[in-house]
Amino acid sequence: MTNSTATDCESAGDPQTWKEKGNVAFKNGDWDEAYRCYTKAIKQTKDDTSEKAVYYKNRAAVHLKKNEYNEAHSDCTSALDIVPNDPKALFRRCQALEALEKYEEAYRDARQIHTVDPGNKAIQPILERLHAVVQDRLVQNAQTSNKVAQMFKYAFDIEVDKEKRETAMNNLLVLAREKAGAEVMYKEGVVQKISSLLKIEKNKDIFLGGVRIIGELCKNSVERTKDVLQVVGVPWFLDILNCKDEAQVNAAQYCMQTILNSLSGMENKPDSKPQPELCKENKMEIDTLLTCLLYATTSRTITGLARDSLMELITRNVHYSALDWAERLVEIRGLHRLMEVASELEEYKYESAMEITPSTRTIASVCLSRIYENMYYDEARQRFISSVDEYVKDKLITPDIESKVRVVVALTTLLLGPLDVGNTIVSREGIMEMILVMAGTEDVLQQKVACECIIAAASKKDKVRSIITQGVDILKRLYQSKNDSIRVRALVGLCKLGSSGGTDASIRPFADGSTTKLAEACRRFLINPAKDRDMRRWAVEGLSYLTLDADVKEKLIEDRDALRAMIELAKTGDQSAVYGCVTTLVNLANAYEKQEVIPEMIELAKFSKHHIPEEHELDDPDFVAKRLEVLAKEGVTSALVVLSKTESQNTKELISRVFNAMCCQKELRGIVVQQGGAKVLLPMALEGTEKGKKQAAQALARIGITINPEVAFPGQRCAEVIRPLLSLLSLDCSALENFESLLALCNLAGVNETVRKRIIKEGGVPKIENYMYEEHEMLRRAATQAMTNLIVSPDVVKIYEGSNDRTKLLVLLCSEEDEETSMAAAGALAMLTSVSKKACKKVFEPESWLEVLHQLLANPKTDIQHRGVVIVHNMMRSCKEVAEKLIATDIMELLMALSTIHEEGKEKVREYAGEALKAAEEWKLIKKPGEDDEDDVE
Repeated sequence: MTNSTATDCESAGDPQTWKEKGNVAFKNGDWDEAYRCYTKAIKQTKDDTSEKAVYYKNRAAVHLKKNEYNEAHSDCTSALDIVPNDPKALFRRCQALEALEKYEEAYRDARQIHTVDPGNKAIQPILERLHAVVQDRLVQNAQTSNKVAQMFKYAFDIEVDKEKRETAMNNLLVLAREKAGAEVMYKEGVVQKISSLLKIEKNKDIFLGGVRIIGELCKNSVERTKDVLQVVGVPWFLDILNCKDEAQVNAAQYCMQTILNSLSGMENKPDSKPQPELCKENKMEIDTLLTCLLYATTSRTITGLARDSLMELITRNVHYSALDWAERLVEIRGLHRLMEVASELEEYKYESAMEITPSTRTIASVCLSRIYENMYYDEARQRFISSVDEYVKDKLITPDIESKVRVVVALTTLLLGPLDVGNTIVSREGIMEMILVMAGTEDVLQQKVACECIIAAASKKDKVRSIITQGVDILKRLYQSKNDSIRVRALVGLCKLGSSGGTDASIRPFADGSTTKLAEACRRFLINPAKDRDMRRWAVEGLSYLTLDADVKEKLIEDRDALRAMIELAKTGDQSAVYGCVTTLVNLANAYEKQEVIPEMIELAKFSKHHIPEEHELDDPDFVAKRLEVLAKEGVTSALVVLSKTESQNTKELISRVFNAMCCQKELRGIVVQQGGAKVLLPMALEGTEKGKKQAAQALARIGITINPEVAFPGQRCAEVIRPLLSLLSLDCSALENFESLLALCNLAGVNETVRKRIIKEGGVPKIENYMYEEHEMLRRAATQAMTNLIVSPDVVKIYEGSNDRTKLLVLLCSEEDEETSMAAAGALAMLTSVSKKACKKVFEPESWLEVLHQLLANPKTDIQHRGVVIVHNMMRSCKEVAEKLIATDIMELLMALSTIHEEGKEKVREYAGEALKAAEEWKLIKKPGEDDEDDVE
């Protein structure tokens, strides 16, 4: 009944009533409610009447208030379709067009308003301004057209000198990044010219320049993007992508991402999201792009590098619900294709094999994992599992060796990605038995893939126990193999099973000392120059399990050859090596998530003979700090920067943990910044797992505390780092995270007004203020210091001038026992009262205002006393009313005493006290020295 009544209320009222409700909401500044009401009015008016045009006009005004200029333009056009030449609709469309930088169209509307309503004074200044802009643009376009024509002449003539052509193509790329240049080039048919040129171009730099120009033309323009797709088509980009040159693959990948961004309204920023309306409009093109990417992944004629790039594109965009790629991908049997890629082995070649790279299977596992993460309800998850099941059954219908190998390889990839799905499939009847039988054969290939699958399956404790009972003997036998690739895999299997208890001694399956022996075996594989990269990768994976043991950590950190070999492996960017390298680094840095151990629970566990997590003395902070210092000197930051290119959010979380552990040591923060750590931490703080974002944000905060923000976060990064820092000002974060964020924000607020405006825009003022009234003294101090730097901004001054208690609370903070907090609050109040008369009056709001001023003026600490006298001076100068209120107290006597003070270091105090007294004289509230009462009588 309740729902029905609510619906009746919603539909009640005619369009005119909804319009009036919208007008009230508009006047009250409630834009969302106004929008809702005007939309109701539009929907309830079926015919195109003049009233409907008014509703459209009004809704356009709401859009303008919300800076939604495309929507405002659309509503104004709808109104003008009904009532042509309506001045108000033209005026609002003109405003929207100007905001969208469509100056010629805006000028056209402004002229039309002047024609239909010559007496309209509001349009005159806009008309003059737009006329000047349009004239400037005409001149600029003429110059740009000349430049483009000149560059065309050189760039597209293969007979011209090589250097001239390269310069011309680079100049065209620069022009394509400017709005005017892109427009002129587009109109001059640059797409067709580049398309023709690249068919015959042999110069790599010119070729890449042409591809990049196409990408720039597609940026932020749906019209140009659709035209590019019409002229060259998605297959053209796939052809360019299909090569072994990394720069060319990256250029083509960038183009395809830019096309998707333009069609969906995204930008190349970590926190950018698609616009649902735009996605609906361009659904056909967006779905076509997905289909092309997906079908190309299993093409037998593309390079491994191209295949990786295609899967990365899918991974990067599959989680956006507005694109709806995840479920669509399952519908069009995309999982079958990805599983086909996941089942490939580099060393196993046959007639229909695909070319892959060492990273391909890792990228496929991340892609599958990201798709599964977006199966938000049980039915969708079941469809995913059914699709994978179907793939496995199809392969095993003909149980030949190749099919078995491919199924086991695909399962290993699944176990590295969506683990729950992998475990579900492995637990199917007969699958684990098949894997163990393959491991027990004499066929090297079967041994190798079965061994890898056993390692991947030993992730959940129940699985580990069953594998320990069935698989340890097989792994031990395989470790005796003469084939090194089998031995190293068996070694990793033993390492993983041996470390399955983590720091918990009661569930370790092997005898004490075995982990050290296994680690030594891994080290030999790692540092042996005769072993290939694959061997080293497996050796590091073994260490990633063994380094949970503190003795192994210390031995590894002392072994510089092994450390360097691992860091060099990480720097190669091989995606299959990422997990092993990062996990080992997390263990060395003790940056893993630690289980909270409560003393009472330990006693209870001992009493009930339960297992107890152990903390080793070699994991004390001093040992960890020494390990981090060694890693930093060996160049681990550069390795982490390379590793951060992974698309796996879980791996990025681990990388953030290592960075944060390094930034915990003040002396290592400079190295992190120098080697590009701050640059990669920023996107990881904006996108990823919640824990990963928090770790990256805390690392950035620590950098921002110690290093000048303009050095640590140059250019635009200074503004972009604000959102991650503010995310740490939350109840979900620890007091340390709050504190470090406040300190970094304090430093940032001191950079410039642009940064301060960004802090305000991101909602920083109320967040920081919350901590000014915290019980914790350090948090209160840090927040007050941050606000002192923020209050320099005129926007913050306006906030403090509003009808609120902010100034009152600032006055009260001046009397804090903590000297640093008192000094910061007094500094903020001194700056505030120097620019705001309203703030000067607000100082009187707390009942204890006089007591606070007494404490400041009589404070033994010169810095606080100085701030106090500046506040009184500002108040005395502000207006007669405030000065009178001060003079009515004993402040006068204090000022006179301070104006005669001759202590060293208090010169400024004496000067400001004297100036305050002069102000009182000017207001005629006190007499100048030597003045006589008779002077007042005529």
